This record gives sequence, C-alpha cells and structure tokens, in this order.
Amino acid sequence: MTLTTLSPADTRVAIDAGARLIDVRGADEHARERIPGAVNIPLDRIGDLPRDGRPVVFHCKSGVRTAANAAQLGTAAGAAPAYILAGGIDAWRGAGYPTAIDRSQPLEIMRQVQITAGALVLTGVLLGLFVAPAYLVLSAFVGGGLMFAGMTGWCGLARLLRAMPWNRRATA
Repeated sequence: MTLTTLSPADTRVAIDAGARLIDVRGADEHARERIPGAVNIPLDRIGDLPRDGRPVVFHCKSGVRTAANAAQLGTAAGAAPAYILAGGIDAWRGAGYPTAIDRSQPLEIMRQVQITAGALVLTGVLLGLFVAPAYLVLSAFVGGGLMFAGMTGWCGLARLLRAMPWNRRATA
C-alpha cells in the first residue's frame, strides 16, 4: 500500500482540520525534538494507534522510515485517511515550522552508537600504529560487532549505552 505524501504546508492544513500527527520515531528521538502536538507511537507499537476514523499523518526524521513502512502504517490507520509527511521532521523544520527541542535529553541511541563505535575504532587504529599492533584487535572487534548488529538487528553497544545514567531520562 502506498500512502499519499503531504508537504509540510499541506500537513499543517490537515492538522488544523483535525488530522492527528503521529511520530513513528523512537521515544529517545521524540524526546529530543518533536513537532508540537505530535503523538509518539514508535513503529514497533504502531498497532496501538487508536482507530477513531480521524485522518492520520505519519512522520519520522526524513521520511524514509515512513515510506519504507507505508503498508504497515496504512493497516494501522484502518479505514481512516492516512498520509505521510514528505521529508519528515527535517522538511517540517526546513519549511520554517516550529519544533520543540529539548537539548537536556540525550542524543538518540543510534547517534551515540555511531560516536562510540567511531571513537573505539579510531582509538584501536591509533594505539595499533603508535603503541602495539595488538591494539588493532579493538578495531576488528568493534567492526565485527557492527556487522553482527546489521545482520541480526541486535546491537550490544546500543543496549549498553541505553543502560547508561544519561539515557534513563528519555525512557518513559
């Protein structure tokens, strides 16, 4: 099923006319930045979407997640008209519409994984070059972990980072 995409301006009109704006990103992403009035229902819980017949506009960060999951989103909306915000929250912000930003919330888990994995790989390479070649094992271990995460969908580093004290605020 393909859902019709709406521009940020058309989305604003739809919301003003009574459509619900549903943010399908993770709770950590929604806590950091959101469109005012958007309800957070992550993709893995989209079946919890109330079916009250009101039109629904789904959004993510860039529009890729919503487009890739259009069939699932359309099913969740039931008989209600369902749309996708083209370009996601990035396009909304780019069109000059407001977002609520809470910089006290931690960075999204996947950004933390990218930063941490990159730092570990760089550290392993630098230590391997300047201290002892055995430190290159650190880079290989992190690379293997990232490959495993990509193939299985389970990321040990993300689980570890999610348990860190600075990330406990975003989960609610």
